[in-house]
Amino acid sequence: MKEYSLATVWEHIADQFGDQEALVHGSQRICWQQFDQRAACLATRLESAGIQRSSKVALYLHNCPQYLEGTFAALKLGAAPVNVNYRYKETELTYVLSNSDAEALIYGSEFAERVEAIADKLVNLKILIEVGDEAFASVNSAITYADALSAPPLSRRKQNPDDLILIYTGGTTGMPKGVMYKTGTLSHGFLAQALTAEAPESPTPGSLIDVALKRASEPSRVRKLVPTPLMHGTGWNNSMNALTHGGCVITLPSDHFDPHQLWQTLQEERATSLAIAGDAFARPLLEALDAASDTGNPYDISSLQEIVSSGAMWSASVKEDLLKYGDLYLIDAMAASEGVLGVQISCRGQTGETAKFEPLSATKVFTDDDKEIQSGSGDIGKLATSGSLPIGYYKDPEKTEKTFRVIDGVRYSFPGDYATVEADGTITLLGRGSNCINTGGEKVFPEEVEEAVKTHTAVTDCLVIGVPDERFGERITAVVSLEQGQVVTPETLADHVRSQLAGYKVPRKFLVVDKVRRAPTGKPDYIWAHNVIISATQNGAATSAQ
Repeated sequence: MKEYSLATVWEHIADQFGDQEALVHGSQRICWQQFDQRAACLATRLESAGIQRSSKVALYLHNCPQYLEGTFAALKLGAAPVNVNYRYKETELTYVLSNSDAEALIYGSEFAERVEAIADKLVNLKILIEVGDEAFASVNSAITYADALSAPPLSRRKQNPDDLILIYTGGTTGMPKGVMYKTGTLSHGFLAQALTAEAPESPTPGSLIDVALKRASEPSRVRKLVPTPLMHGTGWNNSMNALTHGGCVITLPSDHFDPHQLWQTLQEERATSLAIAGDAFARPLLEALDAASDTGNPYDISSLQEIVSSGAMWSASVKEDLLKYGDLYLIDAMAASEGVLGVQISCRGQTGETAKFEPLSATKVFTDDDKEIQSGSGDIGKLATSGSLPIGYYKDPEKTEKTFRVIDGVRYSFPGDYATVEADGTITLLGRGSNCINTGGEKVFPEEVEEAVKTHTAVTDCLVIGVPDERFGERITAVVSLEQGQVVTPETLADHVRSQLAGYKVPRKFLVVDKVRRAPTGKPDYIWAHNVIISATQNGAATSAQ
């Protein structure tokens, strides 16, 4: 079936269902006609600054309507939206903007100081647009978002489904990489879900556009509440999916996750779908439901039909407890920026095991020598999918060649997860083969944190690992050795790391040892570090930084 750019699909929805809500954010309510109009005005302003097809438009924002409008505006021009983690500080921010060749940056006014500090280093930047409430931009060379919207709307033009979107990873095996997707691949993937849901006797729609318009016309069209960051794959994909189905995306105005605010918003907005990232969201949400129920003022979540999770572990016990509050479908997706590999769907009376998934038809598990692992063999291999795949990594052909490989004439993506195939064909996820730490859905590269710790004058060496944590999946913990006679508190070390890296990368516990153990070659001994940390935690020797 013919592919269409995301912008083409959205423009058709805006033309047919312009008065329906597209974006809700606190008191802001933006219908599809306004969504399209505002994005068109922003696109004109970007084009006047020299942004054109294949240019990169970076989005450095908390969740807000401007994030999605900026995405739409870039797509109208054939430019590639680029997600930027709003927790990044100057060094990390400079890297992503430079690596992506960003020519435009739409940023929140709360980040103005960081942007001001690096703007002169970014030779490709042509325009800075500041989102905030002030009449004037805080950065001298920037314009306000309101000024950008004062431009006339861009006239409609034919969109190319081969235009790109860059989804920057969290840096699981090094610095963040930009995963390149064709917008046509994404829209086809989103709408194919609706096609597979059609009853066999239903007439086949004439095109994917027809699918989108049909979904938008349904009384039960999706109203998706997205508390997860839009700059993450979980939040971004869920939002794009909802919009491509002609639905409404609801975001929360607070920068900090508040489970009671979420349930109150869901109740008021009658949201039908909720997007989360595993236990880091699910546990606090469950606690809020319990607390409200205990006080005799339970939340009304009767509109909620499904909770969708990806990017982090979602425990079976938490799913079971959530199902006590509603007749829901809990959709746990095994996915990465490089592709979707499996899913587990739970409902009342049918809750799957933690980390066990039904593979998609395109998913296989291969040994290191590219032999497919058979069901029930007990062998461990690497997960791979040949589904709707990205082109590769932006400006990194070596990484692309390693991740996207051809086996028996079929191109597969290997995101890096290891798994076994059970006798019933289900897949048990074992984790990343690298030492990547996944803490609350945020992926952390240990060596980056280690280098930050070692820049402290009192530290001689450091290893960083992830230890199991009930809420966040893993907790970042550091093993450090100090210069002789030096004494330093965990709080001091944490503050030192926080001055260089995003807060979620800061170790939560530190263990001081006489000497950090390494192999004769100098390679880190993470198994030793893990064992030392576990023993010290049991004995109370590992000290918390906060």
